Amino acid sequence: MDLHVWLAYLVAAWVIALSPGSGAVLSMSHGLTYGVRQTTATIVGLQIGLAIILLVAGAGVGALLLTSAAAFMVVKALGAGYLLWLGWRQWRAPVTGPAGQADAARAAPLSVRQRLVQGMLTNATNPKGIVFMVAVLPQFIDPHRPLALQLLILLATTVATDLVVMHGYAALAAGLSAGLRSVRARRAQNRVFGGVLMAMGAGLLMADRAARAG
Repeated sequence: MDLHVWLAYLVAAWVIALSPGSGAVLSMSHGLTYGVRQTTATIVGLQIGLAIILLVAGAGVGALLLTSAAAFMVVKALGAGYLLWLGWRQWRAPVTGPAGQADAARAAPLSVRQRLVQGMLTNATNPKGIVFMVAVLPQFIDPHRPLALQLLILLATTVATDLVVMHGYAALAAGLSAGLRSVRARRAQNRVFGGVLMAMGAGLLMADRAARAG
């Protein structure tokens, strides 16, 4: 891969990562709840999901999803359903406080494994991500050079960039946690992030196979 091609993709990767999406919302939500260090498990999960999408798109399966209405509908329904469930769970999450000891017993934090899986599923079940990757990747792949090495470079660039950005989102949210310690503030936080996730899930239901670039 030529240097100028890689630099162009690096810019695209930053734009993609910085664009608010379900991964950013989840990173901020967990950053507020668990702090930056523990949110790393969530972010690693997001990268696994992102890697799955990139490899699926690079292997050509993504193109099948764009040409097969049935396949796209299945992926779209799974992604939308997962985000709706995740948002509803966040919306109804119990909050703890000096007067909320009854809620405390039910507010068991997610384990490292649960946070990792949640992050992975959030990205891996996002059909918009597959559509976007199918549209973007071909612009940076030289058909006359080995595909595997090019995909590896693009994958490493994408993951490294997203790791930095998602930790930034988590740190930004964690920095606001001092002002969100009351029961009312934490309940509002859960409903804001839960509402955004559910809105994104509803938005996925309207995703069109024809929404690819070009």
